[in-house]
Amino acid sequence: MPLQTNSNLAYAETTKPAPEIHAQTWLNSQPLTLAELEGKVVLVKFWTFGCYNCNNVEPYVKAWYNTYKDKGLEVIAVHSPEFNYEKSIKNVKKYIQREGVTYPIAIDNDFITWHRYQNRAWPTMYLIDIQGFIRHKRIGEDGYATMEDKIQVLL
Repeated sequence: MPLQTNSNLAYAETTKPAPEIHAQTWLNSQPLTLAELEGKVVLVKFWTFGCYNCNNVEPYVKAWYNTYKDKGLEVIAVHSPEFNYEKSIKNVKKYIQREGVTYPIAIDNDFITWHRYQNRAWPTMYLIDIQGFIRHKRIGEDGYATMEDKIQVLL
């Protein structure tokens, strides 16, 4: 998987099957599986509400969700906490209410999904095609135009 980087961009093109998302708690949704979402483009975002960079990505993810959800895009935010206070579901709920986040959130306090994706940074976004393959991976901020272009192509 070629990783391409410069000072503002870190992304990779991939074609491997997306691992299933594991969460005992879901917010804004009933539990979802990637198998159920086959036929949709899925953006999986790893984040934690206390992360400054994650918060900077949030407006873009909300805009993509609102723009493309009726065209076949699903967003699943996998909340994997960095610090103990971020493990509180009550605190996650406060954040999503304050910020107006309406897409599904999988609580990953045990880091099962984090490890399945071999994730290593907050925020990281994985774009999954309609057949369940990871087609694009974005680490960190920026690269928003590229991500939106990839969403449009896959839709």
